[in-house]
Amino acid sequence: MRSIVRDARTAFWSAGDIPLLLLTVLTAALVLAFFLVLAFFLIKIGSVLRSIGGTPTSYLARLRLGLRAIEVETGHLPPQAAAANEGLARVGAGLGAVDKHLAGVIESASKQERYR
Repeated sequence: MRSIVRDARTAFWSAGDIPLLLLTVLTAALVLAFFLVLAFFLIKIGSVLRSIGGTPTSYLARLRLGLRAIEVETGHLPPQAAAANEGLARVGAGLGAVDKHLAGVIESASKQERYR
């Protein structure tokens, strides 16, 4: 029985298997290091995200408060803009009439004898 165990150990630890065992251990160590680094940076990212938007005094909360203030302060503008748009449309129509009159004046002036 001991000779079978000794033969198995000798076969396992033969010169060709040591690099395979070494590569297996190194691969396991690199996988462990990868997951440790991944966990470390995920924790850092989480803490940065909490500082941005996780508390009532965070940057995101301040931004939301500022945007709400802008919305309240400018809430009266849409009806005013509609009224201004209607007035500007009437002004545009009036300017079209002025343009036609000026075109008539230019045409009449160019027909005068001294402008020929």
